Amino acid sequence: MNEMPGKTALVTGASSGLGAHFARVLARDGYGVALAARRVDALVALKAEIEASGGRAEVVALDVADEKSVEAAFAEMDRLGLRADVVVNNAGISDAKPALEISAAEWDRVVDVNLRGVFLVAQAAARRMKDADGGSVVNVASILGHRVAGAVASYAASKAGVVRLTEALALEWARYGIRVNALCPGYIETDLNRDFFDTEPGEALVKRIPQRRLGRPEDLDGALLLLASDASCYMTGSSIVVDGGHLVSSL
Repeated sequence: MNEMPGKTALVTGASSGLGAHFARVLARDGYGVALAARRVDALVALKAEIEASGGRAEVVALDVADEKSVEAAFAEMDRLGLRADVVVNNAGISDAKPALEISAAEWDRVVDVNLRGVFLVAQAAARRMKDADGGSVVNVASILGHRVAGAVASYAASKAGVVRLTEALALEWARYGIRVNALCPGYIETDLNRDFFDTEPGEALVKRIPQRRLGRPEDLDGALLLLASDASCYMTGSSIVVDGGHLVSSL
């Protein structure tokens, strides 16, 4: 699904994990990639890796929850001559804690990054896309935006908000040629959660997944490239779930 040359994809939270993986996938598919996150040192290393493989990448400092940082990041992209044809709103955090123990500050921290940040970045991108033949916004939500688990109230609420925000923005921005869709991963094995899934509770969770395995980052590649490219030109307001059947498992 090689994309037209010259298109640029902005990936937030690109300093590690799925964000870094998404950036590599898009670069391999021919996109120039704007790597955005707070940890600029990690972005510089990823930029060098992508360029060594023949790709194109630029580094943009970005704190998605900070409106001024979002404005500065897009101003920097403008300065560099980078148009965000595709935005992958990947930056997110979680805080596993029982709802009775979550402080207001902890709640705000999760919701500010996961929901406010998605809106701020999408809005800034859309203001440019509407005057430039549209574009594609891919908001990374979660199966926890559709079905809950214990001790993740703030995360689940924020991701449910991302799903509904995706639908609302899709409705408003379709007239500008801007498509807004959500990618909803299930449990994907990463360096951050690998130790948990080696424990008894983690193994029990995997047994509840119909495919009886965790997802791998590359399991998300097809959905990502579909939503980013013109192959999904008649899709907007959609949520694509990639979870090994977890959402349809029996209660």
